[in-house]
Amino acid sequence: MDISTVAGLVLATIAIIGSIVYGSPLTIFIDIPSMFVVLGGVTAATMIKWPMEYVKGLITIFMKSIFNSSPDPKGMIEEIQKLAETARRESVFALEKVPVEDKFLKKAVTLAADNRPPEVITSILSLEIAAMEDRHSKGVEILEGMGADGPAFGMIGTLIGLVQMLQNMSDPSSIGPAMAVALLTTFYGSVIANVFTIPVASKLKMRSKQESTKMNIIVAGVLGIVAGENPRVIREKLDSFLSPKDRLVEDKKE
Repeated sequence: MDISTVAGLVLATIAIIGSIVYGSPLTIFIDIPSMFVVLGGVTAATMIKWPMEYVKGLITIFMKSIFNSSPDPKGMIEEIQKLAETARRESVFALEKVPVEDKFLKKAVTLAADNRPPEVITSILSLEIAAMEDRHSKGVEILEGMGADGPAFGMIGTLIGLVQMLQNMSDPSSIGPAMAVALLTTFYGSVIANVFTIPVASKLKMRSKQESTKMNIIVAGVLGIVAGENPRVIREKLDSFLSPKDRLVEDKKE
């Protein structure tokens, strides 16, 4: 579970609700027609923009920001180094018997054990990375689009409320409450955009880049194994994917 995402969503909710109840009852910020305009409008716009199979997966996409943990590139480098040591001590064909949990690494190791040429391995794994990035980008685009649509439909709801208010100017006492209800749609749209969609899209975008980095580490490592490079050289090469402070302890001591 991604604690920072959960903590951020909870903190934002507490901050908004806390600021409301500190100065007024929470019930005055609940208006069903305003919610209908914003939530219904954002949902409708998303359905217009994207095929239904993507819309159905929206909850799954959102949950990935909460339940997907960060990849561990340092752990992956250490695992690849062990595989390189096995291949150097025995042979590259022995890698097929080594248990590997990561699916992408397993595929790369299987290609190496099958004695595929380096260019074939690179081509197959690069297509896999590109397909992953494309899948992730669609989820990010959907959430970013919802983040843009939220304030837009909030403004539409506000305009509807203002028109209705201006139609009843004969009763001055109703102007204030009517204006408050009209502004609620803008409030709902801003909350959707700045709490539940745009920040989550940014988190998913970062996670996708981390996953891509891990996969590129695997590609570089397996190609080094196929080329028969020294495990130490492979590890030093893979360390270049990490920032200096994240590189393995032996490098820091040196």
